[in-house]
Amino acid sequence: MFELDTCLHLHVRHRGRLWSGLCLLGLLALCSATGAEPLDEPLKPLPPIPTLMPARVELGRQLFNEPQLSLDGSLSCASCHRLDKYGADGHAFSIGVGGQQLSLNTPTVFNASLNFRQFWDGRVESLEEQGNAVITSAHEMGGDWQVIVQRISDENRYRQAFADAYQDTVTKDNILDALATYERTLLTPGARFDRYLQGDTEALTLQEKYGYQRFKDYGCIACHQGVNIGGNMFQKFGVFGDYTTDRGSPTQADQGRFNVTGDEADRGVFKVPSLRNVAMTAPYFHDASAPTLERAVDVMFQYQLGRIPSDEDRRLIVMFLKTLTSDNVGQP
Repeated sequence: MFELDTCLHLHVRHRGRLWSGLCLLGLLALCSATGAEPLDEPLKPLPPIPTLMPARVELGRQLFNEPQLSLDGSLSCASCHRLDKYGADGHAFSIGVGGQQLSLNTPTVFNASLNFRQFWDGRVESLEEQGNAVITSAHEMGGDWQVIVQRISDENRYRQAFADAYQDTVTKDNILDALATYERTLLTPGARFDRYLQGDTEALTLQEKYGYQRFKDYGCIACHQGVNIGGNMFQKFGVFGDYTTDRGSPTQADQGRFNVTGDEADRGVFKVPSLRNVAMTAPYFHDASAPTLERAVDVMFQYQLGRIPSDEDRRLIVMFLKTLTSDNVGQP
């Protein structure tokens, strides 16, 4: 533990270096020891992974990896939501049934249960609705429920698994419930930033703390907020300028929530994505137009904040964003 006089001594000794301009309050917070009390911050740590019925979680895991949910038996949920890729697939656009390229970048499945709505355009609220939409989408998995239920019922292992997990047998609703139950276990607590919020003030380096402070000072936290650091509101993509026009080659997908509501005010509006594990899920945005985290930060500054960050501020914010990565992934 650093005492106050030690902190002040360090402050004087290091005058002229990057951290010499840190205010006294920030310096005291930096030098405080790992404490048992959580920090009083606008962001909160992820909750623990919920304890749900094991039989349903395991059944959902199997179904998540089951290609028989798709039209031709070629794709599973895990084809686009790879746990070894932090719940995304690393591609600009995933490939759907029949080799069709999807029109939107695939968001991560990790922590999706904490979002207030699902999909970039927020057209459904629950994981069950999301699962149904993807499985039956002609562009994604192209499945037919009558066929799917028959396929799954024909397998002894699934008939027994459903009997163990549900009072009735293989049904559309039970398949969707099992998938959603499994996905609710796909939380990623334990990131260094979570440990910091829980009171371990040494979990972040000085420069990472600077990055978090800049994240707050610039106003990024106005949209990327809550326990999921995003995922709890809609925002127009391009407040200070028309990003789609500047990017070029606009598509129907760029209309965002307008495609759902038909309301002119929703044109170009999207669900704000969660920033958890963001360093691991490039490329970024609904159109996958930002290949790196640095580029994504620049776009957000220019089009959402109307500012241009200094190289140093960009570097520090990116350092902070990397503290949102958890090592606890894919283990329900």
